[in-house]
Amino acid sequence: MTLGSKIAWDDTVLPFQLDMSDIRGRVARLDGVLDGILKQHNYPSQVEALVAEMALLTALIGQTVKLRWKLQLQVQSNGPVRMIATDYYGPTEDGEAARIRAYASFDADRLTDGPAFDQIGKGYFAIMIDQGEGMAPYQGITPLAGGSLAACAEAYFAQSEQLPTRFALSFGKSTERGVREYWRAGGVMLQHMPKASPFAKGPEATGDDGLLHARDLVDGEEGENWNRANVLLDTVEDLELVGPRIAPTDLLVRLFHEEAPRVFEAQPVRFGCSCSEDKVRQSLSIYSAKDIATMTTDEGQVTADCQFCGAHYVLDPATLGFEAKGSDGNEQ
Repeated sequence: MTLGSKIAWDDTVLPFQLDMSDIRGRVARLDGVLDGILKQHNYPSQVEALVAEMALLTALIGQTVKLRWKLQLQVQSNGPVRMIATDYYGPTEDGEAARIRAYASFDADRLTDGPAFDQIGKGYFAIMIDQGEGMAPYQGITPLAGGSLAACAEAYFAQSEQLPTRFALSFGKSTERGVREYWRAGGVMLQHMPKASPFAKGPEATGDDGLLHARDLVDGEEGENWNRANVLLDTVEDLELVGPRIAPTDLLVRLFHEEAPRVFEAQPVRFGCSCSEDKVRQSLSIYSAKDIATMTTDEGQVTADCQFCGAHYVLDPATLGFEAKGSDGNEQ
């Protein structure tokens, strides 16, 4: 069986603006990217669903990252799924594809048959932006709450950025006749334009666990516009988000035609990992020869596996650590 045929808007993020509502947004479609992420691992179904949701959020949020910048989303919890990490690498040149990678760490014996989000305990949802050499990275965190990773991301933007934000996501395995099972995902992100200067209506937040909610940040005409756009987004169906027959531009017209949607250039995305042997060596450069010896296998090798892409590295222990020796036996 073969993989479903590639569609023009697969693995893209389309930015748009609703001119009548002062709202911006993005439509994302992932298929090959998500398949590339998940085929690296043999995750249980609940973990697959969480990684798929996190990857889709990363594509939607990461589209605003500038050239050569890196965005990371991370979940840390005390539940069966201990961590989910995703990276979004901005293109190195205009017109090039952005890259996404993701992985999860979990305790298989603690997983339950409940909903995917129930596998996450107490902890935090974090967004980090690396602006490159010489710039201090930015980090913001919010507690895990709301019943989904999308709700956590919405709470983050309300709490840390004071930006009303909404996500509508759909993801799952396609089971077309005559085609091997593969992942598809799609989503829409809405966000109130920053120039509108949203404000909290009062000291009491109405979100879960006492967090601010998007509705707490807008009032008056801004609130009416935001509520109207959300009501329209509520009408979207799962098949409209992931189905191969509706282009993102057509979806926007279906949902928001009275809001005067205006689209911009789509951003292509692909699965991509930044691991390399040089980076492995660099990470081991802080260890002494004695430390390296404890990492050496019975076969006289040091091995390392990339948790994102599964790449396997086999290294000579004599060439590792700050006491590494060159091929001539002298210290490097």
